[in-house]
Amino acid sequence: AHSVTAEGMRRAIAAGVDSIEHGYGGTPAIFTAMRDRSIALCPTLAAADAVARYRGWDGVEPAPAAVLDSRRSFRLAIAAGLPICMGGDVGVFAHGANAREMELMQAAGMPAAAVAVAATAGNAHIFGIDDKVGSIKPGLIADLIAVAGDPTRDIVAVRSVKLVMKDGRIVAP
Repeated sequence: AHSVTAEGMRRAIAAGVDSIEHGYGGTPAIFTAMRDRSIALCPTLAAADAVARYRGWDGVEPAPAAVLDSRRSFRLAIAAGLPICMGGDVGVFAHGANAREMELMQAAGMPAAAVAVAATAGNAHIFGIDDKVGSIKPGLIADLIAVAGDPTRDIVAVRSVKLVMKDGRIVAP
């Protein structure tokens, strides 16, 4: 469910959704309820960031209220311990710019290693496909990238792709 208000999130929780996208209006009580029901948050920080930039924000602090709300909400969600997935909001920013979401997640306080897990095994688990993708282990589809640097220390490393593997075959050196 896409929601940016606490009331919308409350209604989505009551309806039994599996995930809430955006969640900028989340409160500690809302995030506790989500955690208790294993409802994931897809924070879409890059969507709030992109919309603010389209409206003229140059990325220099202080950020506009909507960006601050998205960051605050994300930090509350992390503190509550609920499942976090990584994704954008289709059409808000250019296809292929997904790394921006991961960078903003790290900048907002999620450790780089946790961001990497959210984007891989976390997403696979939340979407119920972790028996096929999301981890590197025998029997799973081998779609992966190799990067220069250590994305578990600094997620920006995902921008330096050196190798792409699809179905266990190298498709781009």
